[in-house]
Amino acid sequence: MSLHGTSTPALSDAQVSQFHRDGFVRIADAFPRSLAEEAQAILWRDLPGRPDDPTTWTQPVVRLGLYTDAPFVAAANTPVLHAAFDRLVGAGRWLPCGAMGTFPVRFPSPSDPVDTGWHVDVSFGFEQPDFMEWRANARSRGRALLMLFLFSDVGADDAPTRIRVGSHQHVARALAPAGEAGLTLRELLPCIAQTEGLPEVLACGEAGTVYLCHPFLVHSAQPHRGTRPRFLAQPPLLPRGEAEE
Repeated sequence: MSLHGTSTPALSDAQVSQFHRDGFVRIADAFPRSLAEEAQAILWRDLPGRPDDPTTWTQPVVRLGLYTDAPFVAAANTPVLHAAFDRLVGAGRWLPCGAMGTFPVRFPSPSDPVDTGWHVDVSFGFEQPDFMEWRANARSRGRALLMLFLFSDVGADDAPTRIRVGSHQHVARALAPAGEAGLTLRELLPCIAQTEGLPEVLACGEAGTVYLCHPFLVHSAQPHRGTRPRFLAQPPLLPRGEAEE
């Protein structure tokens, strides 16, 4: 896969193999740090606190909604990312991101954020009021990739997302017999529990890093034990051709 007619691949063959084996690939400098800084300035306008005053950071996590401002859209649509999408999903099989997904902004806090369970991101059935009844199926209807966009530097103490390496393969095997209807998140819980003991990786990196993940990857949040708020977005890459579903 070439990038804008050059011979430089967006992802090496080794990275593609890693994605299929481990369920994720990490891309450093996927978007410029300057866009991350612009995005942070917009997010702080909507946060109940001030960036220069830790005494105003009174909640362990604050969830912000979808953002369509120019810095967010630009960060999600760099040539590097588009070429990576082509390599992992297939050219013409995905939709450009028109919004950056939800932002669970995590603050340094001794309090339990109460959202750190291991899970997969289900992708349809959202009309059900009980989120445990939301569903996923073997073809991953409604989601081509799970993506983690780092809009701040994230070290080991900064609440990096925890990833169970290779867990997507276990989930795929559980979903295969269920056909098009798939399984609910509640029905997937035993499979998710069986991934305990797999190697774990922390989604760390500098601002501008993106983790492209298989939709079935088992992952979890964790408390923030660092000193600066963590800004991360988790938009889906949507598959093309499912608008009618």
